[in-house]
Amino acid sequence: MVEQEAPERIQPQTLGDYLEVMTKSVFQSGISWRVVNSKWPSIRESFWEFDAERIAGISPEELDRLAQDKRVIRNRRKLEAIVGNARQMVALESSHGGFQQYLRSHGGFEGTVKDLRKQFKFLGEMGCYHFLYVVGEDVPSYEEWCSSRGIDRHQAR
Repeated sequence: MVEQEAPERIQPQTLGDYLEVMTKSVFQSGISWRVVNSKWPSIRESFWEFDAERIAGISPEELDRLAQDKRVIRNRRKLEAIVGNARQMVALESSHGGFQQYLRSHGGFEGTVKDLRKQFKFLGEMGCYHFLYVVGEDVPSYEEWCSSRGIDRHQAR
């Protein structure tokens, strides 16, 4: 098994930065990260460079077009989840005075993961870890995280 390098961390500047990282986590759930990475430039273009408010307002007709667009991964349920996740992200940003404030309102990593899984679709344990790691939030080491969940760290990637 070829081990994937740790993803690059970012300092999110906009809600779209958070949405882009979350969307990558959503697409990588059950799909090869190589496939996701190869399509990422066209996915970014198709999703308006991850303009969160624009995505939150996608009409059913626009969603139908996206589901037929060969430039994206055409998994209808994941596409619907991305729109729903954008809507939820916009609402949480508004209610918490910023999305980073929302992320930091749970008293630590485990509380944040629990709420992320409740609030957002197609975001499992690994997706939450990936998301929080990439957006620069405090996370346990990968080895510690795997050990706490009884996961062989070589199999999880």
